[in-house]
Parts: sequence; C-alpha cells; structure tokens
Amino acid sequence: MSSALDVLEGLENDSGDDEEAMTAADVLQKLEEAWLNEKFAPELLETRSDLVECMLEQITQMEDNIRRAKKGDFKVSLHSMEIDRIRYILSSYLRCRLQKIERYTNHILDEAEETLKKEDATKLSDEELNFAREYAQNMESHLQALALRHMPQNLQSLNNKQTASRPNLDKYVFLRVNESTDGVLVEEETLDTG
Repeated sequence: MSSALDVLEGLENDSGDDEEAMTAADVLQKLEEAWLNEKFAPELLETRSDLVECMLEQITQMEDNIRRAKKGDFKVSLHSMEIDRIRYILSSYLRCRLQKIERYTNHILDEAEETLKKEDATKLSDEELNFAREYAQNMESHLQALALRHMPQNLQSLNNKQTASRPNLDKYVFLRVNESTDGVLVEEETLDTG
C-alpha cells in the first residue's frame, strides 16, 4: 500500500499541485485520458507507466478487499465489474502502444536513439524500448532467413531509414474540449452550431 501511495505522491508532485493529493479516481481519470489520447493519436505518445503501475497496485488492493468481503454481497459484484473495466482500460492502453511500436518500429527506434544521445527522456519505457529492439532484430532476421538470402547479392541488405514506415501526422484527429480556454483560434468552418 505504501508503494501505491508513493506513486500517487509522485504523480501529485509531477503535476505541480502540492495542495491536493491524487485519489485513485483521479489516477483512473488520467489513465482513461492517456488511453483515449493514445488510441486516437497517429503517433506514439509519451508513456504513462506511472499511472499503469499505480492502477495495477490499486487493482491488487481491490481484489484483496473483495476476498475479505462476504460472499453474495451486491457490492462485491459491482466492485468486480469495476475491476474488469479498469483491466480493460489498462490492457487496451498497453495494446495500443504495442501496436504502434510494432507498426513503426524502426522510426520509433531512430527517434529513441536521437533522444538518448541528447540525454532526453524517450517516449518509451525501458521495457518498451527493449521490446522494440528485440522486435526489430527478430523481424530483420526473419526477413533475412525467409527472403533476402534468396535475392541477388546487391539486394541482400536493408536500409531501415528508407523502408521504415512512419506515422501519418497529417491524419485527422478528433478531440474534445475539457475546459473553456480563451485565446485559441478556431476557424469558423470547423465549429458546429451550438
């Protein structure tokens, strides 16, 4: 329980709000926002592994509380459904990230190498970076074993910079405004009436 509280305090300090402590509901709301952003963004966004770890610990605590509760209590089934909902959000968020890593592996690795040279934080967690490197290596060895070794000598090498697929940053993105903000210019054709 103390590690979950440490994560909540760390999230609180990151957001700059020293006055309010983040509750599990706040962490869940931020996780849902990160999930929707990741789902609808054309490129890989910055990882929110701190939120994922915190919610996994919260799920563990909720399951312990359910085990201690009376069998047949209506609250138990409601809490079980909430745990399933949170698990779905977590798995969907992680699945979206892995799909983007698999689709844009070489592009993401190039970006990660550039940011590591500048000593900036990458968009990937350490586990995701290891997965991307292993995935790229496995795909290259599979392609080499399957097709490239049968090609003429001058065609047996790959240039990852030329063959890497990149996210379409000109793709339409749909968004929702959470709060009213002044000073943002929006063209008239994009506004709906009302």
